[in-house]
Order: sequence, then C-alpha cells, then structure tokens
Amino acid sequence: MAIDSIWEWVIVGAVVLVFFGSAKKIPDFARNLGRATGEFKKGQVEIQDEIKKAFNPDLNSAGTASKADEQTMELARNYGISTDNRPIGDIKRELSEKLKSGN
Repeated sequence: MAIDSIWEWVIVGAVVLVFFGSAKKIPDFARNLGRATGEFKKGQVEIQDEIKKAFNPDLNSAGTASKADEQTMELARNYGISTDNRPIGDIKRELSEKLKSGN
C-alpha cells in the first residue's frame, strides 16, 4: 500500500497529530521509542549470555575460558588426554588421576 496523493499524506498527518496532541511530542515519542529499543536489545544480549553460561558453566563472564583452565587444557593435551567438547571438570579429574598414578 503506497501513499500516492497529497490528501493521503494530510490524513496521515492529522491522525498523528490527534494521537500525539502536538508536533512537539512526536520527537519525544521517537526518542523514547529508541531508548526502549536499546534496552530491549540489551536485555536480549543478557539473556543470550545467561543461556550460554547455563549450557557451558566453564566460561567466564567474557564468554571465554580462564587462563588457568587454558593451562589445564594444555597440560591435559600434553599427557594425551582428549579435551574436545569435554567439561573442564572431567578433564581436571582425569588429569588428577593420571598425575596420581604417575603415568
């Protein structure tokens, strides 16, 4: 649906003025709508981060493994322990057992 005639534009303008009361309130409405959109997007990002943390609790707040966990992973690889798609707790447990056994 395209607005082709000047009369359609006049009607749209009149409806906007009726809803908002004056032309002065329209920029305020647009500003508030922009702020609300920004807050909504922030909330979406926070929820996505919480979901990621719930499914992978080994990640820190930045979404990456900590330096200590990276060192543990490297040590486990050096001892021949598979680290692919495994929780850090399992890797630490297996590494601990391997170190205790002296192999």
